[in-house]
Amino acid sequence: MAGKFVRVSKFRHVFGTPYKKESCYDNIRITKSPWESNMCAVNGKFLAVVLESQGGGAFLVVPLSKVGRFDLNIPKVAGHKNLVMDIAWNPFDDNEIASCSEDCTIKIWTIPDEGLNDTLVDCKRELVGHSRKCGHILWHPCATNILGSNGFDNK
Repeated sequence: MAGKFVRVSKFRHVFGTPYKKESCYDNIRITKSPWESNMCAVNGKFLAVVLESQGGGAFLVVPLSKVGRFDLNIPKVAGHKNLVMDIAWNPFDDNEIASCSEDCTIKIWTIPDEGLNDTLVDCKRELVGHSRKCGHILWHPCATNILGSNGFDNK
């Protein structure tokens, strides 16, 4: 049968428009860790991304209104001694974020309303309970100030 082939799809006439570079986040060095985690977290005020860093773990926290190309020397949250494995925002407090690391600790951080002006190294609270690296953390969605974690020590 001679004729032209037409692709059979209900989406064949759908076209997208890419965002402009001014509306995107650019020059963020995300981690290359093979660990299966989100490596980023977003709430109503901030975006947090785990970074590739030397000599310890760090993650970036920026207000959602700040877009474009970021300087490599932008202020970070850098208080862990090893790679940051996971981050999670508190669902009841938009300025509170928790991070867990290969250094067996979970740290809770308070981010100022305007974002970070200097690198943050002092945490609000440090939770120690794992004997091997901590892999995932998750805030309870209905009860305030309850944080769950799991680690390689099966605790």
